[in-house]
Amino acid sequence: MEISINFWIGFIVFVLIMLSLDLFVFHKKDTAVKVKEALLWSLFWIGLAVVFNIGVYFVVGNMSSIELGKQKALEFLTGYLIEESLSVDNLFVFIMIFGFFKIAPKFQHKILFWGIIGAIVMRGVFILAGVALIQRFVWVMYIFGAFLIYTGIKMLFEKEDAEFDPNQNLVIRVFKKIMPVTEDMSVSRFFVKKNKIIYATPFFVVLLFIEVSDLIFAVDSIPAVLSVSKDPFIVYTSNIFAILGLRSLYFALHGIMAYFHYLKYALSGILTFIGIKMCLNELANELDSTFNISNFTSLGVIVAFLTASILLSIVVKKRQERKAAKLLK
Repeated sequence: MEISINFWIGFIVFVLIMLSLDLFVFHKKDTAVKVKEALLWSLFWIGLAVVFNIGVYFVVGNMSSIELGKQKALEFLTGYLIEESLSVDNLFVFIMIFGFFKIAPKFQHKILFWGIIGAIVMRGVFILAGVALIQRFVWVMYIFGAFLIYTGIKMLFEKEDAEFDPNQNLVIRVFKKIMPVTEDMSVSRFFVKKNKIIYATPFFVVLLFIEVSDLIFAVDSIPAVLSVSKDPFIVYTSNIFAILGLRSLYFALHGIMAYFHYLKYALSGILTFIGIKMCLNELANELDSTFNISNFTSLGVIVAFLTASILLSIVVKKRQERKAAKLLK
């Protein structure tokens, strides 16, 4: 089913309006986002995604058929859940970046906001390129699948205590050679002018690193969502809705990250499963086989992995707290 250009324009206008309200109305001052406020905003963005998902079901159902409406709605929901779950892992990177550069909480929302703007543009380019590749070269699905399997297995054996130093990042090092960077953080600007020379501030360096990390993150997440749907509109909208709620989710989860200690293993399992699914489903298509791992099955597997990791993290956290309480007695 071909999506009308009007839907694309309408969605982009909607996103721009929501972002404008967010920055210039609700968060026009540099203030730290409280957990309660972040939770409410997270529920708001999730609610919008649910409303949009319902809209996909009815609009596509009325334009084509109820069955296609169900299919597209399921594709959106599964893609959104994949992107949202993988986004949580990216939040750990944000915490480390802000901690390393000592960015005060009241300035973090502004940086994340502009990071989202860059992510929206990059995701559009990645998705259109990915869909075009798949449509022209079917065998790319095997490459995407193999890459996700490799990433999932690699994530499983990554050391958590690896030293984190953004200054060693190639992009950051090249940028600092091209443009002078001041250590002045007295004003929350990305650039300042001193003695007729324009300097980048640590705030811009953090923004640049966040964009780079999102670019790397998209290399995993876009192929994963393309395993669910090859419809550019569904893939893009599910990605953007997940990204729009990422800032609020960051502040909401910042204080309870300990309860996501085993999330890495869940994401490893999800990526590996999706990679295997991509390869097996594509092989079945080539062999004209009726075998197919459905999106409904994928949704169930994703929910099961996430639920198991969170419950295990909670159980371990509670045990550690009880042991610590006993030692203090």
